[in-house]
Amino acid sequence: MRFVIACLVAVQLLFLSPITTFAGDARVAVLDFELNDVTLNPNIPEEIERTASIKSLLQKTLATKSGYTIVEVAPEIQKSANAGHGYLSDHHDVAAQLGRDVGADWVIVGRVHKASFLFVYLKAHVVNAKTGQLVGDLIIEIKGPQKKLTIKGVESLAEQIDVTLQRSRSKEA
Repeated sequence: MRFVIACLVAVQLLFLSPITTFAGDARVAVLDFELNDVTLNPNIPEEIERTASIKSLLQKTLATKSGYTIVEVAPEIQKSANAGHGYLSDHHDVAAQLGRDVGADWVIVGRVHKASFLFVYLKAHVVNAKTGQLVGDLIIEIKGPQKKLTIKGVESLAEQIDVTLQRSRSKEA
């Protein structure tokens, strides 16, 4: 009986701890991923299609598995903030302003870096929209073009984003 009570107290303390944060009140904007294809045959339709699918896969995973509130960014708003390929990835202040403009707390700026036909890297910058600070520079390697592998890669990226946001939010508390 004492063991059961001790377990219940431990669980209550965990939920009352300032380290514990809940994703539901965090508003996350996921931008369209950019393709950086440096292979000898760049920008093939299959790779463009895969890149275009990543944003929605990541949004769905962050919302369903981690409970984040997803803030939509209209393509024309992202395009107007983006001064060129890789600009938002390199200019966290501009990405943060874009996030503030749409009511997000956090902005995910993503790129697909394809250096070979054998693998790609999913890269994501996690930006605090309030401060403009880069809080995460995340990379996931995907070996192969198969849709199933892309989905697994996005799920791994979402897990890294969640850990990064939880850590950053606990520092703010």
